[in-house]
Amino acid sequence: MYGTVARIRVKPGKETAFLALGSEEEDIHIPGFVGQFVYRLDGGQNEYMLVVLFADKESYFENADSPEQEARYHQMVELLEGEPEWHDGEIVHAWIQEGV
Repeated sequence: MYGTVARIRVKPGKETAFLALGSEEEDIHIPGFVGQFVYRLDGGQNEYMLVVLFADKESYFENADSPEQEARYHQMVELLEGEPEWHDGEIVHAWIQEGV
């Protein structure tokens, strides 16, 4: 698997809109997309970590290079105080407890 982790700071008062964008994406079929997690950081001033997972590096970059993703990205950035801090990489271990 392949993906990215991003540190982001949401503009004050824009948290609901930011989270709604993520929910809207649940209805979009993106080839190779596995899932995402959004963490609200303890003690952070509207700080979040976004984790996005793809089946492989190729599908990750095909999505990243698509006009549709470019449009979704610009929608998200409008809600942020600045550009996200991205960290792309191969996922070398993942485990999710079944039944949770």
